[in-house]
Amino acid sequence: MAAPCHRGVSAGDDAVGTGTSFKRKVRGKFPALPGTRPSVHNGQLLVSTGVPSLDHILGGGLAVGTLLLIEEDTYGTYSHLLLKYFLAEGVVSGHEVFVASANDDPTETLQDLPSPLTDEVPRQNDPKRTKDTSGPADDSQEMMKIAWRYQNLPKVETLPISSSRFGHYYDLSKTMPPEMSAKSHRFYLPRIMSANQKQNLSSEVTCNYNQLLESIQRVVHQEGYDGSNPQKRPKTILRLGIESLGSVLWADDICSQERPENQHSLTRFLYGLRGLLRTSLSVCVITVPTYLIQNKAITTRLRSLSDTVVGLESFIGSEMEANPLYKDYHGLLHVHQIPRLNSLISDGSDTKDLAFKLKRKIFAIERLHLPPDLSDTVSRSSKQDLAGSAKLLSSGCGPAAGGEKHLDF
Repeated sequence: MAAPCHRGVSAGDDAVGTGTSFKRKVRGKFPALPGTRPSVHNGQLLVSTGVPSLDHILGGGLAVGTLLLIEEDTYGTYSHLLLKYFLAEGVVSGHEVFVASANDDPTETLQDLPSPLTDEVPRQNDPKRTKDTSGPADDSQEMMKIAWRYQNLPKVETLPISSSRFGHYYDLSKTMPPEMSAKSHRFYLPRIMSANQKQNLSSEVTCNYNQLLESIQRVVHQEGYDGSNPQKRPKTILRLGIESLGSVLWADDICSQERPENQHSLTRFLYGLRGLLRTSLSVCVITVPTYLIQNKAITTRLRSLSDTVVGLESFIGSEMEANPLYKDYHGLLHVHQIPRLNSLISDGSDTKDLAFKLKRKIFAIERLHLPPDLSDTVSRSSKQDLAGSAKLLSSGCGPAAGGEKHLDF
């Protein structure tokens, strides 16, 4: 048995003198990589997605060595914007980026990244903010005279904000200046196909995504992200961004046929990519137009081969766009899957009712708060519809068949 500690000496120091087996548990040091932080839940190294509210929903950020699958919205507007946020965060954090696309030129994508905000969005409970806004003690006493009974109630945060400072905010109205550009690698499918035609190579290899996987593997190995070739410069993270994978532009037929001939090409690519990410200092974000995939079994397999799956549902062209209840939002965010890393359970979000809005400068994800029924925020037509629905409900339930009496409970 370990001897008790005397005179304020710690148990670990006393164990050294007495030769006992008791040792103080010391946590291992994490590698000092720019733009990363360890997770408080499972100790995994995290990077930011470029959207702080999305980092909070995913448990603090994206774990290094994992794959984030973004199911595109109908027109692909907001999913491609999230991909640009992810790449812009990598440039600001000093990470290397790898951009692959079959539609837009990766060079143009990198030139169109949003510029970081010089003045960050103020956070709640910020000591600097409270110091500047706090007045004399008499003024703070005056503020709570009327609503004194609500002083001890918990504050409701509309926008999920992480406890610690992580990630950056970006201005969508401005593009990133050229001097902030980082080292990047590009994979543009039309350019690769034209090169193959000049060399008389078969285009079937493109449909199997072999060239894309070989290009990623070459970058990971040559730059030393897998540990085989130590980097000469300080270690950093490789961010991979792949746009609209599985679409017809990638010569894939999973979006055009119910029984595609190459239904296993994309799943084999994700299986190989996921194994490559697990053994390297890299993180990947892929957008897939799942709304075009006719065979839902393929969508299920894609989700199972990904670590984190997030879906975007845009209001553009739908009935919700004209609904006054959703006038403050541009779409819904669905969190389909969160990874379980070094833990038996996943750190899920505390709410599933999430919506996103695109402001003039910032893309924000918030909890979906609908206005109360028959309030001033609802239009007159909506009030009539709600009243008609209530009358129809009362006419079909209970003894109040005439609709003149209330429901009999």
